[in-house]
Amino acid sequence: MRVYAIADLHMPGGEDKPMDIFGDNWEGHVEKIFSDWRERVTSEDVVLVPGDISWAMYLEGATEDLLSIAALPGKKVLLRGNHDYWWTSVSKLRALLPEDMYAVQNDAVDLGDFVVCGTRGWLVPGCGEAMSAQDEKVYKRECMRLELSLEAAFRIANGRPVIVMLHYPPLYPNARDTGFTQVLEKYPIDTVLYGHLHGKGIAAKFEGVHNGIAYHLVSCDSMDFRLKEIPIFPRTSEEESQSNIRQEETS
Repeated sequence: MRVYAIADLHMPGGEDKPMDIFGDNWEGHVEKIFSDWRERVTSEDVVLVPGDISWAMYLEGATEDLLSIAALPGKKVLLRGNHDYWWTSVSKLRALLPEDMYAVQNDAVDLGDFVVCGTRGWLVPGCGEAMSAQDEKVYKRECMRLELSLEAAFRIANGRPVIVMLHYPPLYPNARDTGFTQVLEKYPIDTVLYGHLHGKGIAAKFEGVHNGIAYHLVSCDSMDFRLKEIPIFPRTSEEESQSNIRQEETS
């Protein structure tokens, strides 16, 4: 089994939504993604999609896009992004999704070799945008939802790796300590995926290891519309011990 990730598919949702207005590289972007997906992914693999899947406003409008993704090889795990307005009820979405296609929303999915959890996230201090009182409220709520998701993951992980998906970046190079990183560092996780950054905004990414956690930006245009293979490394007993100490110190 291999694990791949790609965010921000921005599929049309039944609308005439040309994406090349965001740059010539976006022309035919869905075809580029799907071609790479079919070429590299097998039925035994997993593809993680952390948000901004379809421009549709309602679930009915997103159905064609979701079924197009379902027809591609591999198991798929979806997360809601800030533009996924059609995602209003996770129970209705799950009822629509076919076998081997999952939706994560403040909870976790058991994929056998590993567990996936996550929440949408929000703006964070240091992101370069002014945060209103409402933004602060949503930010704190999303931190709580991340905690709920991680709790759900570790109830079932039993020592297996846990991958966390967020749509918004949980940290930036100029301000790495955020409410999200504080929650993440309470748990023995190795890998966090996020999207949301496009175009010139990609330069603001943090990608690499921070406090023992590897962060990957997987927005599609940051990867030239190709899926990114995500390495999954089970922890050694020494790393597990250090993570337990870290969790005790932050609790």
